[in-house]
Amino acid sequence: MKKRTKKFAVDCLRLCATLPKDPEFRAVRNQLVRSATSTGANYRAACRAKSTADFINKLKIVEEETDESQFWLEIIVELNPDFRDKVKGLWREANEIVAMTVAAIKRNREKLKAEQNKNKKKE
Repeated sequence: MKKRTKKFAVDCLRLCATLPKDPEFRAVRNQLVRSATSTGANYRAACRAKSTADFINKLKIVEEETDESQFWLEIIVELNPDFRDKVKGLWREANEIVAMTVAAIKRNREKLKAEQNKNKKKE
C-alpha cells in the first residue's frame, strides 16, 4: 500500500504537469497536488501509528484526501473532457485506495472494540 499511494501521488503530479496553465486549471492543479501527495504521506504516517486508535485516525485522513483527489480528477474532466483517458486510471486507483482504506478502518475498529472489551473484562 505504501508503494501504491506513492505511485498514485507521482502519477497525479505527472498529470498536473500536463494541465493547461489557465487560472482555473492552476487552482485545480494546486489542490490535486496537495491531496494526492497527502494520501501517500498520511498512509506512511499511519504505518508509524502509536496505537490502533491512532492508526484509525490517520487512515481516516488517507480516506478523506484520496476522496478529495477523486473530486479534483472529476473537475479536470469536467473542465476539459480531452483529459478523460488520462484521468480514468488515476480515478480508478483512487477508488481502490479508498476501498482498501475503508476496509482497513473497519477491521481496525473491530480490533479496537475487541481490545476495549477485553480490558473491561480485566477490570
